[in-house]
Amino acid sequence: MATIINPERFGRPFLNAAAYWKGFYRLLGYILKNIGALNVPPVRQVFYRQVYFTGIEALWVVSLIAAFSGMVIAGQITSLAGPNSPFTAKIMLWMLVRELGPLLTAIVIIARSSSAMASELASMKIRGEADSLRMMGVDVMDYLVVPRIAGMTLSVVATTFYFQMTAIVMGFAFVAAAQDVPFLTSMEGVLSILDLTEVLVSLLKAFVFGLVISITSCYYGLSAPRSVTAVPRAATRAVMQNLVSVFFLDGIITYAFFL
Repeated sequence: MATIINPERFGRPFLNAAAYWKGFYRLLGYILKNIGALNVPPVRQVFYRQVYFTGIEALWVVSLIAAFSGMVIAGQITSLAGPNSPFTAKIMLWMLVRELGPLLTAIVIIARSSSAMASELASMKIRGEADSLRMMGVDVMDYLVVPRIAGMTLSVVATTFYFQMTAIVMGFAFVAAAQDVPFLTSMEGVLSILDLTEVLVSLLKAFVFGLVISITSCYYGLSAPRSVTAVPRAATRAVMQNLVSVFFLDGIITYAFFL
């Protein structure tokens, strides 16, 4: 008689979660101890390439999403509260600086760069490139992992700040053009109520998101088995894990600082 409950089916997710968290903290500890590897010129070149790919090349996508998000939010707020409401700037800051800026930027990075990083590392492992680096005396962790984690984390922080500024400026520019509200007056209202704490917390969110996204992507890329199907599976697992982690961490940080 076949068993109704398969212990392996229910136990495997817990084993996978335990392996993930063990690998996550191992990579986190390694990057904290060996961040000085960025001083080595070849490692620094990998860092520059990661910043270029994750941050600079993603700016056009981030710009579009930020512009449309700012225009939609500003339009909805002014239609409900009125164009000259003192709450318009405050709600814009709450939505774009506290929440949507870090969150939407992280989603863009996950969709674009997390899958690419996990796929690249998995492909290097399957093709034996990582083993070749070891045979040449190159520290794989220093050369492949440290610059990628540092580069992606820095890119997420910088891109988040860019998203927030673009969304606010484009949102008030849209309101100024559509409802004849003075643009400079709106921007002065934002600057007058802008709290440094909110900016720092949003950048803290971006830093944590970037660190988690990069470490998770490296983990699934390096832990991929030597199989043809391992590359897309590593990319998919990295994306799904990062999405869950980012939303979970966003709730925790928001509750800790603002609620």
